[in-house]
Amino acid sequence: MTDRLKQYFNVRRDELLSVILAGLFFFCVLTALMLLRPAREALGLQGGIEAVRWLFVGTAFITLLVNPLFGVLVSRLPRLYFITATYAFFGLSLIGFYFLMVATPDVIGVTTGQVFYVWFSVFNLFVTMVFWALMADRFSLEQGKRLFGMIAVGGTCGAIFGPWLASLLAEPFGTPVLLLVSTAFLGLAVAMAWALAMQQPEKPQPGAELDPDAPPAVDEHAVIGGSAWAGFKAVFQSRYLMGIAAYAVILAIMATFLYFTRLQMVAALGDDMDYRTTIFARIDVITQVATLILQAFIAGHLMRRLGVHITLMLLPLTAALGFIGLALVASLAALIIFEACFRAVQRAIQRPARETLYTVVSREDKYKSKAFIDTFVYRGGDVVGAQVEGLLGRLGMGLAGIASVAVPLALVWAGLALWLGRAQQGLVGRLPVPQQDGPGKMAAAARR
Repeated sequence: MTDRLKQYFNVRRDELLSVILAGLFFFCVLTALMLLRPAREALGLQGGIEAVRWLFVGTAFITLLVNPLFGVLVSRLPRLYFITATYAFFGLSLIGFYFLMVATPDVIGVTTGQVFYVWFSVFNLFVTMVFWALMADRFSLEQGKRLFGMIAVGGTCGAIFGPWLASLLAEPFGTPVLLLVSTAFLGLAVAMAWALAMQQPEKPQPGAELDPDAPPAVDEHAVIGGSAWAGFKAVFQSRYLMGIAAYAVILAIMATFLYFTRLQMVAALGDDMDYRTTIFARIDVITQVATLILQAFIAGHLMRRLGVHITLMLLPLTAALGFIGLALVASLAALIIFEACFRAVQRAIQRPARETLYTVVSREDKYKSKAFIDTFVYRGGDVVGAQVEGLLGRLGMGLAGIASVAVPLALVWAGLALWLGRAQQGLVGRLPVPQQDGPGKMAAAARR
């Protein structure tokens, strides 16, 4: 069994329990999110597509305000406590929305729907960011290359299970009950985080031989410390973190181009809501199946054999080829194929590879800088993408105009992926020994 696990999934026997717990953690997170995503889309679109572009601006602004608050939690609380506090905050918010929907259903309108859209977008960013931050803190770079793809399978299963559960519960119990179910899954996610932390390797004895590929031992009662704005400052002081931020911005722009292209093409088919729902469902099914296969059998092998830099290049190349094909063919079938390929590569291959970039930075940067990049910087890319797409549409340039911007940007994106992979390898040799933890131990190396 051990040989088969190593051959097909790149998992060693001593890692199996940790991988299962991490997968269950991500399953609970994605189930909680995907239970509510249909409601987010329906409420947000009440004001029209143009309003969605401005909702992106609102989301970016809110994430900028929330980041210092998260930085305070990271600075003052041990790891598991600030993770629990983050999930508890969003769980209590869900309970508040539930009572609002049940007690005063008449107030649910366009404005309330837009508030929920922005809140959910912030919720989505932070709960997934915290999960991957813990993964980068819990596993080493070598483990991340092998295991992050497999761990992401749990999230994909949650992304499939969440909508199915929503369809099962919404009609007999009503949409508001989905918020309570989502809260319950957030609670289960916290339980999985604590269970995973209990599997943290112990600090090696003095004089013992150190395994360079072993994950760093962490004192769960230790406080990371630093200031609330340390993550923001670190990004602008480090070429490596700036590179990760630039990669995230381009990713967000590309995803936004594709998102609004899908909205425009499906909207052009007519006003039949059932037909639109069917098209979106088909895209999601194809995407999730392809993602699951890539995550389970391919992602870990790609990173281990080709390296992080080549793996990070796959999504930029997919984007370039996809936008070229979409500009040439401009059909719904081409859109479905492109989006399924883009989302599958993004979730199964690019996301695990991108998260390994944080395994070589300080613990403070894993939570604070990562929070800034994965929330505000990413949403900033959304805003840029939405406004550029809208401008191209108003100029009447259509898919050809989008491709003329997206393809050169994808080539820059691919070059950035190569640089990040090589920079990561340069930082590996300057990592501290595994028993060290606390703020600033690796920051000096990461900021050169």
